[in-house]
Amino acid sequence: MMDMSDILQQTGGPEAMARELGISESAATTSTAALLPAILGGFKKTAQVRPGGLDGFGKLLDQLGGEALLDSVVAPQPTPVDEGNAILGQIFGSREVSRTVAAGAEQQTGISSDLLKQMLPVVAMMVAGYMARQNADSGSHGGGLGGFIGGLLGGGNKTSGGDGLGSLLDLNGDGNPLDDIIGMAGKLVR
Repeated sequence: MMDMSDILQQTGGPEAMARELGISESAATTSTAALLPAILGGFKKTAQVRPGGLDGFGKLLDQLGGEALLDSVVAPQPTPVDEGNAILGQIFGSREVSRTVAAGAEQQTGISSDLLKQMLPVVAMMVAGYMARQNADSGSHGGGLGGFIGGLLGGGNKTSGGDGLGSLLDLNGDGNPLDDIIGMAGKLVR
């Protein structure tokens, strides 16, 4: 199975982000890969706690902008990051978590946390837009999205054989990798 970094690379999202921010494409790709685990963990947690489960989560993605989010990133016009910040608010709950995620990614990549904070809403838009597209392509809220999230994060059915990204990041085994990511990032900024 292709990982999310490769999928986003194929959409042209990191390339468009690099152009808009005036950075190299390799820096955008590296940053995207560093930010993805926290963003995906946030989406997984949101899907788990959302009223209506994955169906409710699919509706939330649509309310936040749906497939158009990814289109906004790759379009030649400046990316409307307010939409990305709204997504981050839904999946992280506070700006403090976003700052912590950016600081952790800075430790991993050497790219400034200020630049990573600019990238975070754009990467969130790419992921949400791609997930909404997968959901729309499945023809139903929940079914295709559930398989997609489950496969990507290692939750749901375990028929794929691998444990997936979620279990790799879920250090304490509580089913929520986000708390572990935030905990690791918190230790880095102290």
